[in-house]
Amino acid sequence: MFVLIAGGGRTGAQLAKYLLQHNHQIIVVEDRKDVLARIHRELPSEVIQEGNPINPEVLSKANIKKAEVIAACTSFDQVNLILCYIAREKYSVPRTIARINNPMNAWLFNNTFNVDVAINQADLMARFIIEEMSMGDMMTLLKLRRGNYSLVEEKIPPQAQAIGTMIKDMQLPEHCVIAAIIRDGVVTVPRGVTELLEGDEVLAVTDPEGARQLMELFKPVEG
Repeated sequence: MFVLIAGGGRTGAQLAKYLLQHNHQIIVVEDRKDVLARIHRELPSEVIQEGNPINPEVLSKANIKKAEVIAACTSFDQVNLILCYIAREKYSVPRTIARINNPMNAWLFNNTFNVDVAINQADLMARFIIEEMSMGDMMTLLKLRRGNYSLVEEKIPPQAQAIGTMIKDMQLPEHCVIAAIIRDGVVTVPRGVTELLEGDEVLAVTDPEGARQLMELFKPVEG
């Protein structure tokens, strides 16, 4: 996949490194001299295009016409919006992703400006902190579908309600699926008749309500 990244700051540079590690084609567009000096030390020079990311000549040099995804990661919301808009309108880029720097501007990042996915870092961080505060020993490993679902892990403690219960009898909500169980260091794919045992490490894909119900099932029985 060919991804054009606008902005070589910490977010853009980290994204570029990750995509390169996974064998994607990328170009990073950046015009700040201090940032360019840094990313030339961190990234191959051939993936860096110097210039203003909303300058048509610069975008042409960055081969935007072949881009399958635009990731607008600059520090300026207006630039990210403009880039998403022109990427779709002028160059027919199939997928646009934009970083939101100021949460007050989040309402602008929609189809009007051809933003397919808006990443509100402040909102994601706040939600993550609140969720972790309320989830006790349950650990969030990965966020999915814009944060609507999570891959969570929890080890079943002694005297938990779920011990000895078959998965099919747990009455889990619709959007909660136990994906794997690590038992004695071995990963197994659970079935409906699989019984949960003390010490099992349970991996589940779930929405927030499902995570809350799992926490209740994994609580030790009082008394």
